[in-house]
Amino acid sequence: MTTASPSSSAQGAREALAVRLTHLRKDAGFTGKELSARCGWHPAKTTRIQKGAVLPSDADIRTWCSACGADDQADDLIATARAVDSMYMEWRRLHQGGMRQVQQDWYALHEQTRHCRVYVSSLPPGFLQTPAFATALMEQITRFQGTPDDVAEAVAARVARSRFLYEGGHRYVVLLEESVLRYRTAGPEAMRGQFRHLLAVMPLASVSLGIIPFTAQRTVWPLEAFYVHDDTMAVVETLTAEIKVTQPREVADYAKAFAGLAEMAVYGDAARALIEAAMDALE
Repeated sequence: MTTASPSSSAQGAREALAVRLTHLRKDAGFTGKELSARCGWHPAKTTRIQKGAVLPSDADIRTWCSACGADDQADDLIATARAVDSMYMEWRRLHQGGMRQVQQDWYALHEQTRHCRVYVSSLPPGFLQTPAFATALMEQITRFQGTPDDVAEAVAARVARSRFLYEGGHRYVVLLEESVLRYRTAGPEAMRGQFRHLLAVMPLASVSLGIIPFTAQRTVWPLEAFYVHDDTMAVVETLTAEIKVTQPREVADYAKAFAGLAEMAVYGDAARALIEAAMDALE
C-alpha cells in the first residue's frame, strides 16, 4: 500500500486557492495580462499565482479581488491563504524564537484531542519522553538548526503534555519501530531512564503501546513520524518541516497506514521484552 507525500496536502490546498482566484479572473472576463495591468504588477506574477507556484499575500488577494469586482470575497480568500500557509511550516521558521512556543502549541492540540494515534520510527513521541531524554534531543535540534537556545523551557513545556496520560478523556495508541529502542539518541543513563519510563506507562488505561520488531514481515514500510488527531488531522514530521494534513482522503490514508502498522506490532509481554533487551544492550 502507499500513502501520499506528506507535502501533497499543502500543495493541493495551494492549488485549490489558485483555482478560486483564476475563476474570479475568468468570471470578470479578464485575460491574465489584463488582470495584471489592473493590479499593477508583471504578468509573470499572475501566472505564478494561478499555477500555485507562489502563495499570494493578503495585499495581493485584496488587489486581485478589487480588480475583479469581488471585494466581498477577499476576507474569505485571505483566511484560506493563511490556512494554507500554516499547513507546511519549516522547523527553522517555527523555532525562530526558540522551541518553547511550539511545545506549548502542541500542548493545546493534545488538550483538545480525545483519540491520538502515533507512529514513530526514530524517537519516542514527545509526550512519552523523560526530561533527560528530551533535553539531549532538543540540544541536538537547537545545534542543528542554529535557532535560539531555550531548551530548558521547551523541555518543561514538552513534558507537561504527559499529564494527559493520567487525565480522563484522552486515549493514546502508540506504535514504535524497534529502531526507536536501539538508536542512541541520548547517553546511556538517559536512555535507561527513557526505557524505564516506557515500561511504567504501558499499564496505563489511556495508553496502548505496540512495538514493530525488526523481524516483522512488512506490509507497510517504515514511514516518517505522524500523529492522527481524532480522524480530522494528521501531523507529519519531516527533517525540515511540520506538515498538517487535513484533506479527509489523506487523513484516511494515514489512518489506513496506521492500521497496517498496528498489525505488525507486538504488545504486552512481547513489547516489554523488546524494551528490556534494548536496556540490557546499554550495559
